[in-house]
Amino acid sequence: MKFKNYIFVLVLILTCGFSQAQITFETKVSKKRLGLNERLRVDFQMNKDGDNFNPPSFEGFRVVGGPNQAVSNSYINGKRSFSKTYSYFLSPKSKGTYTIKQATIEIDGATYKTTPVKITVSNAVNKPKDGNNADFVASENVHLVAEVSNSNPYLNQAITVIYKLYVSHDVSITSSWREVDTPKYADFWSQNIDTRGDFKVHEGQYKGEDYRYVVLRKTVLYPQKTGKLDIEPLTLDVPIDVKGNRRDIFGRRLMSRVNKTISAGSRTINVKPLPLEGRPDNFTGAVGNFSFNVTTKTPTLDANESLELVAKVSGNGNLKLFDLPTINLPSSLEVYEPIRDNKVSIATSGMNGYFTETYTVVPQFKGTYPIRPISFSYFDVSSKSYKTLSSEEIIINVENGPVPKTEVSENNTNGNNKTTVLSKDQFKYIKLDANLEPIQKDSFFKSKLYWWLLCAPFLFIPLFIIIGKQRENRRNDFEGNKLRTANRLAKRYLSEAKKNINNKATFYEALERALHNYLKAKLTLETSEMDKGRIANMLTEKNVAGNVVDGFIGLLKSCEFARYTPASNVTIQQDYNKAVEVIATIDKQIDKD
Repeated sequence: MKFKNYIFVLVLILTCGFSQAQITFETKVSKKRLGLNERLRVDFQMNKDGDNFNPPSFEGFRVVGGPNQAVSNSYINGKRSFSKTYSYFLSPKSKGTYTIKQATIEIDGATYKTTPVKITVSNAVNKPKDGNNADFVASENVHLVAEVSNSNPYLNQAITVIYKLYVSHDVSITSSWREVDTPKYADFWSQNIDTRGDFKVHEGQYKGEDYRYVVLRKTVLYPQKTGKLDIEPLTLDVPIDVKGNRRDIFGRRLMSRVNKTISAGSRTINVKPLPLEGRPDNFTGAVGNFSFNVTTKTPTLDANESLELVAKVSGNGNLKLFDLPTINLPSSLEVYEPIRDNKVSIATSGMNGYFTETYTVVPQFKGTYPIRPISFSYFDVSSKSYKTLSSEEIIINVENGPVPKTEVSENNTNGNNKTTVLSKDQFKYIKLDANLEPIQKDSFFKSKLYWWLLCAPFLFIPLFIIIGKQRENRRNDFEGNKLRTANRLAKRYLSEAKKNINNKATFYEALERALHNYLKAKLTLETSEMDKGRIANMLTEKNVAGNVVDGFIGLLKSCEFARYTPASNVTIQQDYNKAVEVIATIDKQIDKD
């Protein structure tokens, strides 16, 4: 019988081990050596479903596809076959030897790990031009193009970059592409144009062949320096469906999906400087086609009232990238810093709209004040020349206010130039004779207050000496200080016990500390000497009545019993009142003695 039992246990162990060995979790790769321009497929495959799958970090690779999950569950001759796979598509970042580290998953409460796999990445390889190769077909039928409106612009002239994805009719793609690298525009002022509302498929041609294309992005650029400037490329990871040679039962060709990384390529923009010939002195960098004016809504007002003077530039060009000329006004007009406002929209042609600078002007005197025409210059790209615009002259009439005395220069050839001479009555409201009087006529020196302040320190010296000696004597009285400290602590703990009368534990703890500190003050006892018999004898020696001594000892016992027995609020209040009464009685009897 024992032999049969051993056989049974052995079979059971082998059966469990065999079932445990049936669970597999492994890493499969499409190749272990690949070129820098090739893709690697990594499959994590298991033969039993699990939870909490955790992939490795894929150091040295960029994940361009996945994770894709596939489950196969079949029955052959009554035997179940299960397979679950997590697939990733990787693109190497650089040459070298890398390791696909362990992935983990939990199956039936146990954690399983894959075996690390080493991958070698070599130089880019020449891919065969095979029409039956899905990678080659995908690369030949999908293209990303960056169309630049002008590769040789002037400084601060708008150019547009439009990114188009061309797809032939032989392959198809989904909208699940992903940006791998976003273009950067160093040395450009840039603004993206929202194309989400116009995302549709167009028909066009690429290198003379019919293609479909979509516009992925539109960006307006204004170069901020001259010379050759590079635009970094836009790179996408695109899943492409390619028709294969295999067919289904209906004769249709099966599609195979290929993930491709495609790039628009970098573009170089050669930026020309603005010509020096004919450049006006007041040119501030405006490039485009503009109009300019200066206006005010209230040319007639009174002194100390304010008016708004608005300088406005509108048109098409680099509206946000230059300054307006400064408005110079007569000194009798007070001018505040301008407030800038703009309403600019951005299209493929560049910035369109206007911006304004609003000055607040406050005249000080009555009179007529001309504001000379103001000039604004810009570079016109279409005519490749500078143009200057001037505003109209504005006359400001101040009807009411102080009147300055003005004279016209005899040598003036222009009637608009006037020399303003301020009237002598302009500052008549300022009081010149202040009639100042001294604040105090009597001299402080040798006064009663002077002598008192001088002698007061000497009068207080004896008082300070007496107080200092008393403090020194009090500081040297160690026993007295100890008694005073204990008495002060007893009063403090007794008041603390009263505050916690609704909390039994805290109340009796504070009451016990108060009684101990009281004994320290009255009997010069240390905590280690506080035996109830010793306390009773010392109180009796101090001529304290026996019933009072019994009451004090009873309070100490109540504090000890309260830790282990319940007590009502009535009992707590009675103990507090008894403590106050007993301490007061002991004070009277000891002091009397």
